[in-house]
Amino acid sequence: MELSPRVAARLADTAGLLIDLDGTLVDSEPLHRQAYRDYFAARGWDVHDDVVREFAGRRAVEVFPVLDGPWTGEDPDALTQGVLDVLARASAPPEAVAGAAELLAACVRAEVPVCVVTSARLSWALPALDGLGVPRGAVRLVTAEDCTHGKPDPEPFRRGAQALGLPPAALVALEDSPAGIASARDAGVGLVLGVRTSQPDDVLLAAGADATCGDLTALAAAVRAR
Repeated sequence: MELSPRVAARLADTAGLLIDLDGTLVDSEPLHRQAYRDYFAARGWDVHDDVVREFAGRRAVEVFPVLDGPWTGEDPDALTQGVLDVLARASAPPEAVAGAAELLAACVRAEVPVCVVTSARLSWALPALDGLGVPRGAVRLVTAEDCTHGKPDPEPFRRGAQALGLPPAALVALEDSPAGIASARDAGVGLVLGVRTSQPDDVLLAAGADATCGDLTALAAAVRAR
């Protein structure tokens, strides 16, 4: 998939990348959705998939208190831990999004600074990045533990820019969820690209993405060409 000349040019001179993890670097959203379904089923709750999708790209501990459901009144931390316990029993690690490992390797070779900005906890993020062949310390990392407020609040991407020591306007963000796109946009990131792993073009563009791509293959090629 080719990039538009505008996007290719922006990648060619970007100061750095801010990259979401789940659904952007690793195709883990199906695993996460199934963990929610299994946890809800174990509690005897019938929860529609449209409701489950409301958790995408966001910290569950912040979603449970504001989303109507059979969990109303329960401790959001305990609910979140219940879902994480189910997720921890998943038999297979998430697969890489096409081009993800190549993009990160290209950034390391070209000395393009990268910060992975995720709503996940460190205990999930580190193994996921290990699976992409990223040497620990090669990229910066902002996780759920680092932020007071999660996506769609701008704090995660602001912290990502701070971790790189660069102004948000000089950076490019890659995101697959409307919540993440809103976070990057409100943080003042210069170019926000939506990745169509879980949402169609119209949803990503309506959330504020400047452009979209199906995977990370063309982005990796653009960085290699720097």
